[in-house]
Amino acid sequence: MLAFMHKNQRYFHHKDFQKPHHSHSGGGGSVGSKNTDTREIKIVRKVLDVNDTIAHQNRKLFREKGVFVINVMSSPGSGKTAILVKTLSHITPKIRCAVIVGDICTSNDADRLAGFGAPVVQINTDAFGGDCHLAAHVIRTAAGNFNLDEIDLLIIENLGNLVCPAEFDMGENLRIVVLSVTEGEDKPLKYPLMFRVCDAALLNKIDLLPYLDYDRKAAVQNILKVNPQMPIFEISAKTEEGFDLWIEWLKQKRHKKT
Repeated sequence: MLAFMHKNQRYFHHKDFQKPHHSHSGGGGSVGSKNTDTREIKIVRKVLDVNDTIAHQNRKLFREKGVFVINVMSSPGSGKTAILVKTLSHITPKIRCAVIVGDICTSNDADRLAGFGAPVVQINTDAFGGDCHLAAHVIRTAAGNFNLDEIDLLIIENLGNLVCPAEFDMGENLRIVVLSVTEGEDKPLKYPLMFRVCDAALLNKIDLLPYLDYDRKAAVQNILKVNPQMPIFEISAKTEEGFDLWIEWLKQKRHKKT
């Protein structure tokens, strides 16, 4: 099952987790009978129900072990990994961290996150063409590689995707969505579920604003249209502008849960 080890990292491929696959084809095509569509909806619902059951088990385990879990999601290229690198640099070793990284291929992000003394597990989903999200049973298996008694904060870096990851509970305490100023201001309106289910938004790469035709105010307003109570942290992973507020908020949330 173990592909290979490097320092304190472990790497797995999708096939090691026996993951039930869900379909993306429902409702979009003109071919198919009503019975077929109904069957597909039932199968997807079953996958989500199974996932929710395992997520509940994960949450119970993490609570018993005193592990606070965050799930960080975004589209590709928004700067998730850069944010996590800077976040780890601010909070370790005082807060004992571990990281689970999801990608279709490569261990590039895990390699970047491994330099802070935190154990890192890399999950690659390429075995079946590349699943677009992590799921609860994958997290359960990956977490088994950590000594949870020695972890305060477990960070999950989900695959780059603003659609499917929002549907899958993994037993986390917080969901964080990253939106960069190099994306459209209307992303929250195009992908409302992601912004509706998350507990905070990080508006990243604000150091680039002087060079872009980007309506910062509109982006914030669009987030709040979908989720009026959403805390929004405007940050730069490059310059660390805005990081103090983000780190303090994260510490407070963890402290309240523990």
